[in-house]
Amino acid sequence: MRFFVAALLVGLPFWGQATDHVSDPTPKYWILFTAKDPNTAPALSAVARHRRTIQHLTVDDTDRPVSSAYLTALSQSGIVPLSRSRWLNAVSARLTVEQVDRVKRLPFVTDVRPIDPNLVISSLNVPVAADEPGQAQLAPVMTQIQAPDFARAGLTGRFVTIGVVDAGFFGADSANALKPIFARQGVRSIRDYVHRDRPGVDLYRSLDAMSDFHGTEVLAAIAGNDLQENRQYGLATDATFYLARSDQGNREYRGEEDNWVAAIEWMDSLGVRLINTSLGYARGMSNPKENYKPVEMDGHTSLISRAAQLAADKKGMLIIVSAGNEGEDRGWRIISTPADAQGVLAVGATNAKYWNRIGYSSIGPEPLPYLKPNVACFSLYGTSLSAPVITGFAACLMQARPDLNNKELMAIIEKSAHLYPYGNNYVGYGVPLASRALALLKNQPLPNTARLVKATGKTIDLVVDTNDPAVSVFRKKDATHVIRQEVVKVVKGKVTLRRDSHEARTTVDLKNEVIEVVWP
Repeated sequence: MRFFVAALLVGLPFWGQATDHVSDPTPKYWILFTAKDPNTAPALSAVARHRRTIQHLTVDDTDRPVSSAYLTALSQSGIVPLSRSRWLNAVSARLTVEQVDRVKRLPFVTDVRPIDPNLVISSLNVPVAADEPGQAQLAPVMTQIQAPDFARAGLTGRFVTIGVVDAGFFGADSANALKPIFARQGVRSIRDYVHRDRPGVDLYRSLDAMSDFHGTEVLAAIAGNDLQENRQYGLATDATFYLARSDQGNREYRGEEDNWVAAIEWMDSLGVRLINTSLGYARGMSNPKENYKPVEMDGHTSLISRAAQLAADKKGMLIIVSAGNEGEDRGWRIISTPADAQGVLAVGATNAKYWNRIGYSSIGPEPLPYLKPNVACFSLYGTSLSAPVITGFAACLMQARPDLNNKELMAIIEKSAHLYPYGNNYVGYGVPLASRALALLKNQPLPNTARLVKATGKTIDLVVDTNDPAVSVFRKKDATHVIRQEVVKVVKGKVTLRRDSHEARTTVDLKNEVIEVVWP
């Protein structure tokens, strides 16, 4: 760990990899290799090995570095690797058309895949002042998820290490909401995978674009606590952090997936279990042959999703990802990658009043055999700020029960959500609630807040216990896929529903109760 900090401070290139000049127009590719050298030692710290042991996870071939023989052969061919991925057994490099053809013929190369330089970044970049990150939208969400319940239990993310992979952290060390973190040296290390020749700490001072505030906002949504104003913005106020910049600000035509994978692997090597990444990749603009298509948001087509799934299955990492902000984009609408990976916790966004899907929040693709997004919570300015709220939620659970593995934590967060078990592809299982999560941690029975009602005709009157004049309703074609959402009035303690054509189920969301209507 000290080696990495020292390299950061003196500005050495990370892990001896080449500096990637982002202005270079030469296309970037993944070069995937055959078998690794079984004699090389796994690239893991003692902390990472210990974490694997206590989680009963093996150290395997994906932990060994890429073969040095392959790297030497590429160098002799004039190829300069940029990022190395031990998980994918691959490197990234900028290649001309001639080089692509030459590399494909190498006996140890299994595939050469373009990293599309024209991907739309699905984070919504709405900068705010560096000393007031997320102020307007985070007060309601803290109430929504029952943050005071964690405070009463003394849960603040203490002893939990969180990795944040984002676009920039400008002004983070001077933001009022983040000063307590830096005062206790809570940020252990920071790396810039975009400008690899810069010291990571330059991210606090370098403003290439206004979206370089983005990571600062995200960090505040996880752990912000403004002592001067007595305002708490995030749940994990006592957590420890590793920060990594993987994306080139708000330049919407950049595909920096290799940087993302490198950042996640770095954090895994240090034993980091919890990751927030409020970035995603959706569609391209200039070269349709190399762009993602909606059908490719399937959890395994993109290499970034494969890496995220591997992190969940083999490395024991809980990766919390923004679902995306394409819900109103008629040409897309669905979640971005890596939110499509089954093993990550994808977070959508709700509105504050009815807790149904806010318009921009991306929808889960219908062909997926599993539910996406997994959960959701309020955020006025993008799923980029709803995901870190749930990251802080997870950190509190990890403090309370450090013995739980990533899949157990993910299950608790889902089961604590207010619509569980009647989730849908608009908001997942809904808003996680601290009171329910704490009960689950203690293996206590939850109150019965879900009921199934079988309709006998085309209309049904439901008696509801709510003081709200109207409630949210999800009309679904099957158990999870929403046809449309609407708000229905409560009249004299009843909600009247009339079945739509092609409607198989209807979810009535009372916030404190969920009613699932099954139509004949």
